[in-house]
Amino acid sequence: MIPQARLGSALRNFSSSAVFHKHVSHIGGKPIMLPPNVSFSPSTTALTVNGPLGTTSVPLHPFVRIKFSENDMMEVSVEDAEIKVQRQMWGTTRTHIYNAIIGMTEGFKVPLYLVGVGYRTQLEDDPRGTMDGGNGKRLSMKLGYSHTVYVPIPPHITCEVSTPTKIVVSCTDKHLLGLFAAKVRSYRKPEPYKGKGIFVGDEKIRIKSVKKK
Repeated sequence: MIPQARLGSALRNFSSSAVFHKHVSHIGGKPIMLPPNVSFSPSTTALTVNGPLGTTSVPLHPFVRIKFSENDMMEVSVEDAEIKVQRQMWGTTRTHIYNAIIGMTEGFKVPLYLVGVGYRTQLEDDPRGTMDGGNGKRLSMKLGYSHTVYVPIPPHITCEVSTPTKIVVSCTDKHLLGLFAAKVRSYRKPEPYKGKGIFVGDEKIRIKSVKKK
């Protein structure tokens, strides 16, 4: 049986009201360090980023606020973090701005590995040139089919074939880089029984055992 004094103390400390916590985006609240070789041109609808590798623009919602501090830092905020849409776009906008800065200063790279007996690729001139919107180059890949797979390279993508089974794809836009890498991977997705296919970066799959009858 609980003593009366202890029971009274527990009743006094108990409260049914919820504790109020102000909504703060953990990603959006982080300041962005600005490199010295990058310049910015903000407007009401977009933020233009100029760097050694080119120029890009990040769309901005009307409720997004950009503040440049004196110590080469940028802070991203929103008008009202209690509104769900603004809270969601807070961190997203900060990530897009950060990726734009990295893309205009360093760029993004991802390796693709061709795993399988007889799998190989080479970079060659596209006989169609730039007719289909490419940059005049294409990937010629042997992927175990009865035919060769040709992938035209878009003008914003750069490909390097260091070995017959490795492709290094680079781009200043992280999103466009991911789309092209996914397109190349789709021609021979990694399969879980023999572990063959096109692997992106450090992608790994779990090998399954074949069911025996």
